[in-house]
Amino acid sequence: MEKVRISDLAWPDYARRVKDGAMVLVPVGALEQHGPHMSMNPDVLLPTAIAERVAGNIGGLVAPAIAYGYKSQQQSGGGNHMPGNTSLDGQTMICLVRDVLRELARHGVRQVVLVNGHYENSMFLTEGVDLCLRELRWSGIHDFRCIILSYWDFIDEATIRTIYADDFPGWAVEHGGVLETSLMLHLHPDLVNMDLVQDHPPARFPPYDHFPVRPELTPPSGCLSSARRATAEYGELLLKVAVEGISTALRDAFEPAR
Repeated sequence: MEKVRISDLAWPDYARRVKDGAMVLVPVGALEQHGPHMSMNPDVLLPTAIAERVAGNIGGLVAPAIAYGYKSQQQSGGGNHMPGNTSLDGQTMICLVRDVLRELARHGVRQVVLVNGHYENSMFLTEGVDLCLRELRWSGIHDFRCIILSYWDFIDEATIRTIYADDFPGWAVEHGGVLETSLMLHLHPDLVNMDLVQDHPPARFPPYDHFPVRPELTPPSGCLSSARRATAEYGELLLKVAVEGISTALRDAFEPAR
């Protein structure tokens, strides 16, 4: 099986793969607290693991992850006031994405997938892609295509029912909860300590955002729902479903690598 990480390749091997039409997947995450029971890098580790498995399925390549993301928001990540969160301004995020995509296009890559692992990144990824496409058109490149996806959107209803039964709190408050903790237990168990999980109800927020944030609205754990029910077996199932769903979607969206 060929290597999938661009960083592991010598440049002639990379150039050959690009010339052969390989799609490039770029994991995009953040350094963000995920409660007392887990490391602060799931938003990088999880999309990277998924991207590498998808690339293996479709003959693609995986770029080094963008390891910093946009500011944690209280109702989806606990809030940027939490210790450890190390974030980019929106304009910085936009320019970083634009520049990485522009460089990939310069290499000859024409199919790119941004695999998002941090909800707050979403619109800044969109703007970065839009600005890149505009600049490429100015340069005469009109065949560059990009897809933005978030891996949790590929978890189907059957899997949600299997894992959560009738207790699914919704993705908005799954930060540091069962999904991410289960995947980390499966992929990186050394970075999880289930003895430190704080079992509490899902966070409840008003239908508006405070600026500056009111820290008391974030549960003391930093998690927005409990990870008590997380297991490595659930993580294995979630990984399988996400990888299969994304692989199928990309085969449909792009011509497969030659």
